[in-house]
Amino acid sequence: MKSLKLLLLLSMLPFAAAFAGGDTLRYKLETSANVSTGAYAPMWFTANRYGLSGVEPCSGYLRAGVDYAGKLGADWRLEAGLDLAGAVNQTSDFVVQQAFVDVSWRNITLSIGSKEREAFPLDKNMGLSSGMMVEGPGARPVPQVRLEVKEYQNLPYTKGWVAAKFHFGYGWLTDGDWRSDFVKPGETFTRGVIYHSKSAMLRVGNPKKIPVTMEIGMIEAAQFGGSKWRKNDDGTTTCVAKMPGGIKEYLKAIIPIQESTLQNVEGNHVGSWNFALNYTAPTWKLRCYYEHYFDDHSQLTWQYGRWKDGHIGVELTLPENPFVSTLLWEGLCTTDQTGPLLYDGVGGSFHEIQMSGGDNYYNHDYNWQHWGMGMGHPFLPGPIYNADGTNMFRSNRVKVHHIGIGGNPSDEWSYRLLLSYMRHWGTYKVPLDRMMRQGSTLAEVAYSPRKAAGWNFRLACGYDKGSYIGDSMGCMITITKTGVLWSR
Repeated sequence: MKSLKLLLLLSMLPFAAAFAGGDTLRYKLETSANVSTGAYAPMWFTANRYGLSGVEPCSGYLRAGVDYAGKLGADWRLEAGLDLAGAVNQTSDFVVQQAFVDVSWRNITLSIGSKEREAFPLDKNMGLSSGMMVEGPGARPVPQVRLEVKEYQNLPYTKGWVAAKFHFGYGWLTDGDWRSDFVKPGETFTRGVIYHSKSAMLRVGNPKKIPVTMEIGMIEAAQFGGSKWRKNDDGTTTCVAKMPGGIKEYLKAIIPIQESTLQNVEGNHVGSWNFALNYTAPTWKLRCYYEHYFDDHSQLTWQYGRWKDGHIGVELTLPENPFVSTLLWEGLCTTDQTGPLLYDGVGGSFHEIQMSGGDNYYNHDYNWQHWGMGMGHPFLPGPIYNADGTNMFRSNRVKVHHIGIGGNPSDEWSYRLLLSYMRHWGTYKVPLDRMMRQGSTLAEVAYSPRKAAGWNFRLACGYDKGSYIGDSMGCMITITKTGVLWSR
């Protein structure tokens, strides 16, 4: 909490400097409300909205933010933002959604604070995509200190044929009090968890000379440190363990090396191998991508030849027309998890046996969640959907088909249509008593009138049908106003 307050204070400094000599100070006002019929709001009213959304059938928010962008010299830039929200029927009544300062030198940025960050490192059309396997826009932003190159930069001596981008950061989860309130008696939860993530991507091919490029890279993230607590029958909580979180653990999180095949790394580690193939024609574009998720070393190193689990997608950008601009299909499979159980003799001796398999994606003492929402893919719904206060991802073995369609009939109107079909099996440890199906649909229309600059009106209708999170039907209205407060 102290670190969050410090970040808030830091984020305010550039706003004062802006009036003394900056470039641009902008504002954004937004309100959103949804009303629906089920036990939960339609999934697409909640998913991929950076946690500023509620699973309750009726919820909403009012947010206000300012952001500053200015130059500090020929090669230096400064950006900062503060974004606050008041919410109804969400995990908090008051939300510090964003509070950040970015200092950039050429293409390298040091970002400090809480910020809604775009899908990284594998670029996806997040207006139509179903999500990201490791870090996506599903949960509230994590306050962090992050060094990054956000766009591909050509590497020296490659003549534009090889480019790279990366990020490296440490942060702190802020949902310890929420976890304490949410869990039922007998459940354990964590507080003060430290977060770490890093990624690197390479692009091979020169888009100025040939239409085909290939991308390959990895993202790896971890949770460690903090403390583990148990909720008692009377509602009080008891600390049961302090997890290591010193300098040594910060360094060990960078490269999670096991000292032996029988020992697990400290903390919770998740990641994915990322691949993409792009074909860019003069009037259209085709992009194919794949995220191979891993939750331990066997998946990381493809030890057992396991490639089944992951997220695959095909995105087609069509020539300009008033009907359909983009078509997207994605498939998700997480049912393998290195199999239910694998035995591996160590050092040629079967006196010592390593048991792998049943990787139990996203589930750990820490859980890959923030404020109840999964930090990874929304088709693995987070603990916030557990009405009984169970602190776990109830179903992480799923198969999904997802379709996204988007268009711009005019410069004032746009739309998107999302269609998703899911099958859930629970977990290897606690399977569902039967396979459950769930369908989720979103139809959204956006209007930005030319005669009212800065205004945007969005109307969305959602419909869910199934046995996992249930049936629901509703509408969401979002109104946004943006503009310039001051500009030099």
